[in-house]
Amino acid sequence: MSWGTELWDQFDSLDKHTQWGIDFLERYAKFVKERIEIEQNYAKQLRNLVKKYCPKRSSKDEEPRFTSCIAFFNILNELNDYAGQREVVAEEMAHRVYGELMRYAHDLKTERKMHLQEGRKAQQYLDMCWKQMDNAKQQLNLRTHMADENKNEYAAQLQNFNGEQHKHFYVVIPQIYKQLQEMDERRTIKLSECYRGFADSERKVIPIISKCLEGMILAAKSVDERRDSQMVVDSFKSGFEPPGDFPFEDYSQHIYRTISDGTISASKQESGKMDSKTTVGKPKGKLWLFGKKPKGPALEDFSHLPPEQRRKKLQQRIDELNRELQKESDQKEALNKMKDVYEKNPQMGDPGSLQPKLAETMNNIDRLRMEIHKNEAWLSEVEGKTGGRGDRRHSSDINHLVTQGRESPEGSYTDDANQEVRGPPQQHGHHNEFDDEFEDDDPLPAIGHCKAIYPFDGHNEGTLAMKEGEVLYIIEEDKGDGWTRARRQNGEEGYVPTSYIDVTLEKNSKGS
Repeated sequence: MSWGTELWDQFDSLDKHTQWGIDFLERYAKFVKERIEIEQNYAKQLRNLVKKYCPKRSSKDEEPRFTSCIAFFNILNELNDYAGQREVVAEEMAHRVYGELMRYAHDLKTERKMHLQEGRKAQQYLDMCWKQMDNAKQQLNLRTHMADENKNEYAAQLQNFNGEQHKHFYVVIPQIYKQLQEMDERRTIKLSECYRGFADSERKVIPIISKCLEGMILAAKSVDERRDSQMVVDSFKSGFEPPGDFPFEDYSQHIYRTISDGTISASKQESGKMDSKTTVGKPKGKLWLFGKKPKGPALEDFSHLPPEQRRKKLQQRIDELNRELQKESDQKEALNKMKDVYEKNPQMGDPGSLQPKLAETMNNIDRLRMEIHKNEAWLSEVEGKTGGRGDRRHSSDINHLVTQGRESPEGSYTDDANQEVRGPPQQHGHHNEFDDEFEDDDPLPAIGHCKAIYPFDGHNEGTLAMKEGEVLYIIEEDKGDGWTRARRQNGEEGYVPTSYIDVTLEKNSKGS
């Protein structure tokens, strides 16, 4: 089946059909474009919805704690991912389907125009040959006296026309129509590919969308009403005892007063005034526990809070101050060690340059200890008032010590919060710290090895000379001062610059 042989006389019909095919292709491209806009608007509206209902967190206190809230926020996150997948669908359709259709439609128009021009040229050439034959025929009729000559010319033109006509209908037109057929079949194939790509664009994201929906279901299952109720208790428990019963007051004593004390009306007025003061004034200061708390500025000792909430806030502040104190103490220890290294190795730095930083660190430590002592005094006052100091204090101290891992300078745990930080290493004049370390009877175990990248002379006391490429054992890591303790195979030990070596530590080693 070929258009060139079956539709040799349907040039206009093929012209209309190929134009209809291109119009249909452009109509489908318009459909895809509108679908892309719908997907983009849908994704945009979903993201705006998520943004509208996501909380604006300005501090840690406003972070969600209830499982129902956390589950809802997880659903919002999954919905946001779902919106992203809709955007992926839109981008894939725009790139793979719509853009390809527009480029292909432009190429089809150009190719169709070229083929139709070739067909029209062939038709025009055939018409011109027919006119020449007709003119020759007319000349034959007009010039009968030149019949022989005109007959020969007519025969020649007739033979030429028959040849061109045969060529037109059996060579030229079949070739042109065959090309149009191939063009239209390619259009049909392209539409099939675009139909498949249109479906594949969404099918690719279905697994991710399923995961988003599964995440929403898991978020819903994570809601724990008991945990949320306990959080409400922990957040709002005041620690006050419920108010007791009001005592019975005998008002009859005001009725039997003697007239000498005043008139009955006067006594009633006085008793009324007294009653109003005694009966109304008492519950006023207690019943506020069940209503709104009196608003006022937040105080440093949290005295504006109920006892239980105040105790929690103070305990939290003490924990934060102890962590800051631990950091400052570690910094002080590192500065003292660096200062000692500078004193023994002046070429590494000036020990006096560390004095301002040491003074600042000592001031911070003193300030933090004073803050801890002040807050612990307030905490003791609160626990003494609530009457539950024994159990709560004991449990909170144990949890606090286990969480923070604070040790006394001697390495054992202590109950005193001021003693819970490690003290700086004691300095005894110009005592040589390197000498103490080398006087140990048992050598330190090797925790790794190193290779010297650069040579080091090691002229100063306590250092170890090494050559480039020499391999040494590591017996103590760099503590932040830029020096690593190493040992040769012959047992000679000393410090080498960390930047001069390539260190490899053993995986199972816990350090020196």
